[in-house]
Amino acid sequence: MEETGRIVILNGPPRSGKSSIAAAIQDRFAGVWMNLGVDRFKHMAPQRWQPAIGLRPGAERPDLEPLIVTLYDAMYESIAAHSRLGLNVVVDAVHHDSYSVPRNILSRCARRLHGLPVFFVGVRCPREVLLQRRRATWGGVGYQRLGSVADPVGLWQRAVHDPGHYDLEVDTSVSSPAECADLIERRIEEGPGSAFPRLA
Repeated sequence: MEETGRIVILNGPPRSGKSSIAAAIQDRFAGVWMNLGVDRFKHMAPQRWQPAIGLRPGAERPDLEPLIVTLYDAMYESIAAHSRLGLNVVVDAVHHDSYSVPRNILSRCARRLHGLPVFFVGVRCPREVLLQRRRATWGGVGYQRLGSVADPVGLWQRAVHDPGHYDLEVDTSVSSPAECADLIERRIEEGPGSAFPRLA
């Protein structure tokens, strides 16, 4: 039987730098590292079900929420299958539970990876830097009303790091993607992660 692959789950709001860290892990770490992030699963869903797994906090689409639960189940079953086949996996995730009712998706996902070597990494970035990155990518629309659905940055910042149980946290405003990858590699070398067993 193949040795199980390691799993690194990068959890943070959009534009926090997760994709760049994932790319650095794929470039720098030994072995094969597959990228099975939320964006990839989101784009596989038909247009009429969008934003699918990428639904932001705010309980705006309760009609989509049962599908979102199933999509996360499917994504994490795929992550588990890759790991059991000996492939390492890096996951660009945006976990939150700010739906119309609690969906407990993160706990469900943690249970699906029971017994596998998982490292849960919180990717943090100050709100001001996230705003700059969003403006550079998408323009400045939709940030005016702080704390409202029109303030996606504030909503993500609050929701994505709840409950905040991580094996490691990195700040992409002070560390480059390569530096974040190095910190993650050192954490892996220290021994098994404990965040996902706690979340399960």
